[in-house]
Amino acid sequence: MKHTISILCDDVPGVMTRISGLFSRRGFNIESLSVGVTDNPGKSRFTIVVNGDDTVLEQLRKQLQKLINVINVWDYKEESIVSREHALLKVKAISSNRAELLQLVSSIPARIIDSSGDLWTLEITGDTEDVSSFIDLFRHYGIVESIRTGKIALKRG
Repeated sequence: MKHTISILCDDVPGVMTRISGLFSRRGFNIESLSVGVTDNPGKSRFTIVVNGDDTVLEQLRKQLQKLINVINVWDYKEESIVSREHALLKVKAISSNRAELLQLVSSIPARIIDSSGDLWTLEITGDTEDVSSFIDLFRHYGIVESIRTGKIALKRG
């Protein structure tokens, strides 16, 4: 089962190593990991997506909670969160496909953020499935380079 784990912690050197090391020692492959500062100075928030058994993940959550610098840990159910991913794609925008490509960009939540010669850099934001679908749509045009963030999430309400 897929779990989205959120960790609030002190923003200090070494905290990412301790957190990711705990997942590694327990034999979990991190599917995605995003971390950033919060509105509270000196605090960071991790969002980690991992597949695993509910019972084992609960044990992992308790071990995370005991780590130095960890303030709180939540294991969110998908229906209880609002989540987003972000992707940048560099696609071929040759003269023969520019009009079609521009129409596609306009029809989905994407933006052209750079245009250099025959290459366009696109920005896409959405839930995990939407971002995957949008990337698939652009494969036909020739993706030259791409990068994608991990999931970020907040509890609803």
